[in-house]
Amino acid sequence: MGQVKVGVIGVGHLGKLHASLYKDVPDAELIGVFDNDEKKCKATADELNVKAFSNLVQMFEAVEAVNIVTPTTTHYDIASQALSLNKHVFIEKPITKTEEEAQELIRLAQSKNKIIQVGHIERFNAAMLALTDVPLEPLFIEAHRLASFNPRGTDVAVILDLMIHDLDLILHMVKSKPVKISASGVGVISANVDIANARIEFENGCVANITASRLSAKKMRKMRIFQKNAYISMDFSEGFSEIFYIPGVNQEPFRDGTLAMSLGQLEEGTHKRDIKYNRLERKNVNPLQMELAKFVECIKNDIEPVITAKDGLEALKLANLVLKEIGNHQQIVEKNMVQPK
Repeated sequence: MGQVKVGVIGVGHLGKLHASLYKDVPDAELIGVFDNDEKKCKATADELNVKAFSNLVQMFEAVEAVNIVTPTTTHYDIASQALSLNKHVFIEKPITKTEEEAQELIRLAQSKNKIIQVGHIERFNAAMLALTDVPLEPLFIEAHRLASFNPRGTDVAVILDLMIHDLDLILHMVKSKPVKISASGVGVISANVDIANARIEFENGCVANITASRLSAKKMRKMRIFQKNAYISMDFSEGFSEIFYIPGVNQEPFRDGTLAMSLGQLEEGTHKRDIKYNRLERKNVNPLQMELAKFVECIKNDIEPVITAKDGLEALKLANLVLKEIGNHQQIVEKNMVQPK
């Protein structure tokens, strides 16, 4: 199989990045782009020296796979058309507006034997990749994802805009069913929730405390993981992780180009246990380019994507549960508000 012929649907800020990075994926051939904004579509196509498609039918006839980088409300209609015509599909997160739409796409992809990959990009962040060889068995997780205000994301609540990144990561690491959720959130300058906090308890005992905001003066994308004999700090903005841990018997220190640093010892009677520290990094990682390259690799080799449609559905389900609990909390607050005399 030669290069995979790809088209990008939606060339806003993120879609244009998708299109331009495909030029650097050796196994992909960017055939063209489509956008309802004809002027923007043509400008992007001219810049990348590819075709500006005037409609989706023309694109579907010319490509083997499409990237959908459009508003969430359009994901299902576009993806279902593509799958019906036997095209592989990459969909930016969240996978669809509703869980029912996601389930139908999964069914359709299976019937057509086509791939759906969902764009939960933080799985490809250098901070996450650096932990590939680290056993992750979280007992408590704390996540903060704070961003400055950008009107572009306010058509949905911050849970679907920002928090869903961390929800996907946590589901990926914990591998257990959420059994209890407490959440609250406030819409400050938009019609949707702009800042939110959720506490999620899992069947295996792990607890996650997650905060997301798009009203912060300073940006932050950090996650801290606490587990037996280890504390792990992940910085998604800077792309590295730090690990403080007590090695087990015959366990080599985690390494990533440098030796682990000894921070001292814990004394337990006559037994002493070393405390180790290491900073784990992956150099020269472009998460978006990597996830596009993985999508193409899955098509060429007929293998399951790193982030499947089912993963996208599970993240959406959890996000919806958080939104439901926020709604319940808001009703309680409104009910108990003291009315002015």
